[in-house]
Amino acid sequence: MDNGGAGSEPAAKVVETRYSQAYEGLRALLLSGSIEPGTRLTEADLTRMFNVSRATMRSALVRLTQEGYVTSEVNRGVRTRSFSVEEAADILEARETLEAALAGKAAERATNEEIADMRRTLEEMEEARSRGDQDAYSRGNRRFHQQIKHAAHQMTLARAYDTLLYPLVMRQYRNLSAPHPRTGSIEEHQAIFLAIVTRNPDAALAAMRHHVGSARRALLLDKPPVT
Repeated sequence: MDNGGAGSEPAAKVVETRYSQAYEGLRALLLSGSIEPGTRLTEADLTRMFNVSRATMRSALVRLTQEGYVTSEVNRGVRTRSFSVEEAADILEARETLEAALAGKAAERATNEEIADMRRTLEEMEEARSRGDQDAYSRGNRRFHQQIKHAAHQMTLARAYDTLLYPLVMRQYRNLSAPHPRTGSIEEHQAIFLAIVTRNPDAALAAMRHHVGSARRALLLDKPPVT
């Protein structure tokens, strides 16, 4: 009986690993903004994509539905989330408050190594902008914001921030005719970084609030959403 119990433990770990692979993989894909709002997601396609069983994929989809990343309706299946203007505005307002607070904490608590990592990311973003590499700039932008979140060393704020679905909102309401990166974006990032380097929490909070607010105002929240 002991051997049987020992043998079942690795099997359970494999199932958990497969589930985490499916959940984290699809969550990252949704947050990347590469799937349009309202896109139908089929279990067959997803099981092939993540190399897991249908049962495992179904469990991951249930969790993602509960967390608001996708919707599930009878006769319509599972689809990527779409937001009303009111929902989008609420999410972006919450992001502005939470991320500004995280930046303020990062100015107080960031280690020298974390600051060095932010500096490298900012330099890569500047290089990407100069050569017109929009994808590289976007990746750097996401990394810079994540670095600030981690450098804040404030788990309660970070958990609240992670529940926001703002990347999906920004994907839905982005202005395709506007230049990317947005005019002033790199300068706003530099202002945030300078405030963190100089250990000025109030300036970091204000700079992040201005940056996130500017990004929000550049969206098409007063017009039909991008679909």
